[in-house]
Order: sequence, then structure tokens, then C-alpha cells
Amino acid sequence: MRRIYCNTVWGTSGAPANRAVFHGIKTVPAAERKVSYMNTRQQLEELERRLLSEHAAKSADSLGRDRPIEPCSLRTEFQRDRDRIIHCKSFRRLKYKTQVFLSPEGDHYRTRLTHTLEVAQIARTISRALRLNEDLTEAIALGHDLGHTPFGHIGESVLNSVLPKGFRHNVQSVRVVEKLENGGEGLNLTKEVRDGILNHTKDGRAMTLEGRVVSYADRIAYINHDIDDAIRAGVLSPEDLPKDCLAVLGDSHGRRINNMILDIVRESDGRDYVRMSPPFEEHMAKLRAFMFERVYTDSTAKAEEGKARGMLEKLYGHFLQHVEELPREFVRHLAEDGPEVVAADYIACMTDRFAVRTYQDLFVPKSWSIW
Repeated sequence: MRRIYCNTVWGTSGAPANRAVFHGIKTVPAAERKVSYMNTRQQLEELERRLLSEHAAKSADSLGRDRPIEPCSLRTEFQRDRDRIIHCKSFRRLKYKTQVFLSPEGDHYRTRLTHTLEVAQIARTISRALRLNEDLTEAIALGHDLGHTPFGHIGESVLNSVLPKGFRHNVQSVRVVEKLENGGEGLNLTKEVRDGILNHTKDGRAMTLEGRVVSYADRIAYINHDIDDAIRAGVLSPEDLPKDCLAVLGDSHGRRINNMILDIVRESDGRDYVRMSPPFEEHMAKLRAFMFERVYTDSTAKAEEGKARGMLEKLYGHFLQHVEELPREFVRHLAEDGPEVVAADYIACMTDRFAVRTYQDLFVPKSWSIW
């Protein structure tokens, strides 16, 4: 018995090899289907070589993992990295980590997870338009904030102030995927994905164009969705936004995102770099500076941050003195990294609500607790 399958057989010229194929639909005998199934990864790798830009990263040419593993018959190396990130605990915890607003009263404010999904969507759109490797782009985007602390950037600020060598969430995100996840074994991701995660910040420069796409997508996402949330919270009104920025970038949430994406595609298509045009770059930086001044550092959105700071400082001090209370996957790194780093690892992995609950368990008399 034969069934209909929607996989075109491609010839060496890039055109369908079987002229009986109609819109990619053909009948495939069972024996051929088995061979096709076993070679799906190779077929995908071949499609990458034929269809992607000469400047795109190819999964078959990956620089590899720290610990070699058997290739998958179905997925490319970058697809496997994406799947490992989606299934890890750190990714699920992003749901309960603050983006900007601490404990907002409303269901529509962004969390660290929804921010990550918006970054992935924007990055994939740009990557697809530039014929870059969408799987690599998505893996970097989904993993870029895994090391973020509870309570948004205030948590990062606390750990940066107490650790002798400082703390940066992009560096911590790499530490999560290399050492902390999977019971302390790490996710063993490819070098390209780890490099993209490390260099997703504004001052970073990833080795791949896909990583540079994610860096832009991160800024496009958080500037625009934080404006949306700030207006929803009453911290800003639409009339407060810089008029010259709106004239260049767009006068609504959707138009700004669309225009920024289009500008990057126009400037970068077919080239060995990813960038915005100077007018867009200038006005995006100005809008970002406006958000730091009006929302990120001095607004009612920050009113509760002093309490969060004090809570995290006390938790860090406690676990620094009582490392024996830490979970085993953290304790295993004590000899190599020391108690300061390991205590910070544990704090950084906490969600907002777990940090509050842990603080109450440690420092609030049981009869006073409302949880």
C-alpha cells in the first residue's frame, strides 16, 4: 500500500529531481520511506547548504560540543540545542521571573518567559528574511536569558555588588547551560549557541550572524514591550514618548517593531554583517536611553525594588554561610568555584515567588507568614 507524503526529492541543480512531483507531493514506497527517515538530518543539512545564504552558519559545519555525542537521525545539531533548552528547568522558571514590573496586578504584563518568546519571534523573522540559519537563531534566542535573576535587573545588580568578580546575566546564562542545568552536568550545547548567548548584549559581538540577529531582536523586543507595559501601568502615556523617535521608528508598538525589522533586512541582506541604518540605530538608542531614564531607573515601577534588594542580599548572606543547605547540583561546584559563586548560582536560579517563599521560611516567624 502506498501513501501520499509531502517531501520533495531535490536534484543536484536545486530543482525537484522527480518531474512527477506535483507541488512537492509524490508517492513513496515503504522501503524508500525507511531510508528517507534514517537520513532526515542529512537531508536537512543538504538543504541548508543549498538554500541558506553563504554567510549563514551551517549545522553540518558546527564547531561542536565540549562532549561529543552521537548525531541524531532526525535533527540537526542546532535543532537539538533548541530542544534541550526548551525542555530544561531554567527555561520553565522564566515564567515566574520579573521582566520590569515586580508583582504586577494584571495578566498582560511581560515576564522573562514572554520576553524570551518575543525575542525568538523577532529574531526568526529577521533570520528567515536574510536566509540565515533559523534553528541556530531560535536556540540562541530561547537561551539568552536563562541566567537572569529573580526580580529583574535589580537581582543582577545585587549579585554584581556582592560578588568579587561581579555578575552579568549573559555570562550566567552560559554558566547555566554549561554547568548548572541537568543536575549539574550542563546541556552540552554547541559552541555557536553558547557564543550567541554570551554575546547577545548590546556590547557583545557574536561569531555568527545569527547571534548578532538575536542581539538586535533582544533590544527591539524589550524597548517596545516595556513601553507597552509602562503605558498599561500608567508610568508613561503615549504623549511622553520622544516625537523624533516616533517619526523615524513608528508611532505604534506594531509599526515600530515592523519598521525596525525591515530596516535591518534592507541594510543586511546578502552581506556579511547584520546592522541597522544610522538613523534607526540613533533613534533606537535614544528611545532606549529614554526608557532607562523614565522607567528602568526612576519610576513607580521601581518602588518595591528596595525591598527586593534587601531580601536578596539577606538570602545571599545566609547561603554563603550555610552552603550545606544548597541543593546537591550546586554543592558539587564548591571546590572549583568557591562558596561566593555557588551561593550566587542558587540565588540567580530562583524565581520571584521562590525567593519570597525562601526568605519567609528563613527569616519570618511561621505564625506571621501569610503564604
